[in-house]
Amino acid sequence: MPISTTYQPSVPTTSSTTGSNKGNREDLSSMLTMLEPEQAPITALCSKGKASGVLHEWIVDGLDAPSADGINETSDVTSFANKFASRGRLGNYTQIFRKDYLVSDLQNAVASVGPADVAQAKAKALREIKRDIELALASANDRQAEDGVNPYKLRGLGDWIDSAGPSDVPAAYRTPAASILSSTVDENTLNNLLGSIFTETGEMGNLTMVANVALRKVIANFTRAEGTTTQTPYQINEDAGSRKITLSVSLFDTDFGVIKLVNGNPACMPTATTNIGYVLDPKYLGVANLLPLESVTLENQGAGERGYVKTALTLVCKSPQAHGKIAY
Repeated sequence: MPISTTYQPSVPTTSSTTGSNKGNREDLSSMLTMLEPEQAPITALCSKGKASGVLHEWIVDGLDAPSADGINETSDVTSFANKFASRGRLGNYTQIFRKDYLVSDLQNAVASVGPADVAQAKAKALREIKRDIELALASANDRQAEDGVNPYKLRGLGDWIDSAGPSDVPAAYRTPAASILSSTVDENTLNNLLGSIFTETGEMGNLTMVANVALRKVIANFTRAEGTTTQTPYQINEDAGSRKITLSVSLFDTDFGVIKLVNGNPACMPTATTNIGYVLDPKYLGVANLLPLESVTLENQGAGERGYVKTALTLVCKSPQAHGKIAY
């Protein structure tokens, strides 16, 4: 006996066929799920300022090495020091970030899940441009001037924190090699890195490490696993009455201050190495805006409403010496 089914086994299910499935209603939930990492921890760490040119520049300076030498009672001042001879000039190009959108008049008019209208398209573009900015700040890109073919690009943290460069950064103001780890990190080597940063700044307790997933797991295991035959893991007793075991490490207390650990956006952290992390002092980081973030609506030429969101900004690494990097 024939049986009614949700499919037509003998012919394709098209508008020209017949059958019981022609009357079946769609089951489309009104819920829209978007699973994408959107956090921007590096951008959040940076102070916000204003740029007034495509090349945003700032001055760095240092002090003479301290001296314990005395002065003879009868000596006159016969020579004079230029106290500004050691000044350096750093700079970064502002980069344009832009996301466009177009929604047809019909699509904007119909009811849809999400919904899929102009307002939602604009909101999504704003979320996407935030990730583009985070990606650029976390990158190892060198700065780039526009030449009519290639656009302006800002220098990312991966290039600022470099003991061998960049070439436009005076050697005296580059990140020391001891502040950069390019091999397996453990408690001892991380403490050495923090000691190197302290040697440069003389400040404690205001560092944040933005780490990718792999590096964060390595650091979390510092106090749980026996790394060598000569080290003993740190052990604690925890009340399990709440049936909760704490395995999260968010603060690492060292000889040179407390370093806060945060997760970098997985979609925005560099991928050249397995373990990557930036040890940052927010006091010496900033973002300078040349063009504020804005939404521009363009003329509807018949297809539908369209527009874009746009900003132009750059990363201000006030002193490369104040930061560190782990990449291996």
